Amino acid sequence: MDSRIFSKDKIKKIWPIVFWVVVWQLLAMCLNSTILLASPLETIKCLWQMLLVGEFWQSIGFTFVRICSGFILAVVIGTVLGALSYVFKPVRGLLAPFVSVIKATPVASFIILVLIWVPSRNLSVVISFLMAFPVIYTNILSGLSEMDGNMLEMTKVFRIPFGKRLRYVYIPQTIPYFKAACSLALGLCWKSGIAAEIIGLPTGSIGERLYQAKIYLSTPEMFAWTITIIVVSVTCEKLVMLLVNFIMNKLEGR
Repeated sequence: MDSRIFSKDKIKKIWPIVFWVVVWQLLAMCLNSTILLASPLETIKCLWQMLLVGEFWQSIGFTFVRICSGFILAVVIGTVLGALSYVFKPVRGLLAPFVSVIKATPVASFIILVLIWVPSRNLSVVISFLMAFPVIYTNILSGLSEMDGNMLEMTKVFRIPFGKRLRYVYIPQTIPYFKAACSLALGLCWKSGIAAEIIGLPTGSIGERLYQAKIYLSTPEMFAWTITIIVVSVTCEKLVMLLVNFIMNKLEGR
């Protein structure tokens, strides 16, 4: 019975993907032009050929390391500053204009400005950090600000040590906000990071490969790289969520 339910759930998830792939194939057949729209079969064939080339994996590694570095920096700095802003209101007021400016400024403007000061090889690190930082900072601050006041008061009355308060009160209360922040921030990191590479064109990056595919009108290759970015981004998000859940289980003694 459980296997049937599982199979039904799987079908519910798969059929929308199949539907849109069929729509994609029909549109490609109607246009009948690889330059305008590559078909799913042409894209898969191109992707398979790319998988067999070492430069493909080198480009993924190059971009993955830099975008993840920017994300990790955003998580560490955003979490620390979010906690400081919760404890010290002057810090919150000081950071408010900075966070608002980052939120309001277009990614393209940041890429062009940062490119003046930072080498193109490290451009995606800075841009990923800038896009992820406000998300992490805001969510951590919101999670801490919306904690149960009665529970906090109880920890003060019973003089519970800070270490235990941190482990059993602060972290469990803020972890849902942290998970949501990581999920959103990772998506922004990959989008903005790849955009930065397309403009900065660092040698050996995914952005450079995409730009070259566009220059040579290789639409199947562009689609193949796009699928690769989506797969790597989703995989990265799943791994981060697994790591967060693992740490939480350890803290809770499971």
